[in-house]
Amino acid sequence: MTSYPDHTENIVALKRIEGQIRGVQKMIEEGRYCVDILHQLRSVIRAIASVQKTIYKKHLLHCVTESLSGQSASDKQKKIDEILDLLGKHIA
Repeated sequence: MTSYPDHTENIVALKRIEGQIRGVQKMIEEGRYCVDILHQLRSVIRAIASVQKTIYKKHLLHCVTESLSGQSASDKQKKIDEILDLLGKHIA
């Protein structure tokens, strides 16, 4: 049976990101300077990328490793294809 890794350590970061988004909304409502809004948005993007990196790492270390050990060649290829697809969609 496949088990999935625990990602609860990301909750704190996601709540912080949620607060940052609310802050950006408030900045827009207040008519703040464009550059200030853009700086805050960049911070949000970096924070999201950090969470994404953590989840990717756990996926590779847990899910992919588990799938590649003892599976059929077809199942291994499916997992490799999944990783390549993810990289193509999420790395830009």
